[in-house]
Amino acid sequence: MSSHPRSFRYRLEQAEPRLGPGGITRGASVREFPASIGIAGVSMRLEAGGMREMHWHANAAEWAYVISGSCRTTILHPDGGSAADDFYPGDVWYFPRGWGHCIQGLGPEECHFILIFDNGDFSEDHTFSVTDWMSRTPPSILAQSLGWNLDEVGKLPKGEVYFARGPVVTDSSAVSTTRKAPALVATHRYPLGAQEPRRVPGGGIQRTVTVDEFPISTTMAGSLLEIEPGGLRELHWHPGADEWQYYIEGAAEMSVFLAQGTVVTERFEAGDVGYAPMGAGHYIKNIGPGSLKVLIGFNSPRYESNELSAWLATNPTDILATNLGVPAELARKLPKESHFFIPAAVPGS
Repeated sequence: MSSHPRSFRYRLEQAEPRLGPGGITRGASVREFPASIGIAGVSMRLEAGGMREMHWHANAAEWAYVISGSCRTTILHPDGGSAADDFYPGDVWYFPRGWGHCIQGLGPEECHFILIFDNGDFSEDHTFSVTDWMSRTPPSILAQSLGWNLDEVGKLPKGEVYFARGPVVTDSSAVSTTRKAPALVATHRYPLGAQEPRRVPGGGIQRTVTVDEFPISTTMAGSLLEIEPGGLRELHWHPGADEWQYYIEGAAEMSVFLAQGTVVTERFEAGDVGYAPMGAGHYIKNIGPGSLKVLIGFNSPRYESNELSAWLATNPTDILATNLGVPAELARKLPKESHFFIPAAVPGS
């Protein structure tokens, strides 16, 4: 392992949680995870009827992926429009910075989802909750604004609720919002898990969503990797985005190349978060006996990746031989096309 002082692994699911009625959350911003300067993330779980209350984020957009269970979101658009959508495993949502929204578990089981923010300095200091706001507003102003009398205003919470528990929502729970017939893709929902993946036999599969498939997601893109045992997401780098990783299942090794002879290599298990800064070379290898599943978020609306194999394949043999200091016959054995995923090495090969 490198002696470089900065770690590119954070044990998110082992962090101290924030608990409330119907919900639990663990977060990692640049304060908890110093390497993660461009992206922050949260692991949240909601019970059936559990609600992450109505709120908005002042300094970051929110991109999310549902791992298990189901939930409903409601969101207010700045033009006065709104939307209510239901999400299931494999679904993604995106809420632009400053757009008010809430999330509630549909049940019957717990809903677990990962939130990714396009700002490493994201924090609760820049998250504004409706109950926090109301509890700090003069009662007379609230009464005038809501059309209530002062006794009725006095029944409101006296501080921020954050999590609340209520009845399990049904279709009639959204009667104040005009809901179109459910569609596979909606303004704020993209079914990443249903997408036909990119496949490399013996290596793995990749599903990716960008602004091209999901137009509302103007600042972020995401990818879901499933790597076979011994398989390798080959050496590569992203020229225009940082990479934030959440390890859903399996065991992995990830190495980050930081130039000037510096490489940081670490091992990951389910519940860990990894990070590769923009432009830093890295790989992900499945070192476990089963499938490795990794959720990846990018702070760019488009997916761009430079693979080492593709770079080698585009150069003439004499260039490669000279650069690498190897005989021409060895240089000719280098990749002739991009690999992306590389299957486990065959013993003795």
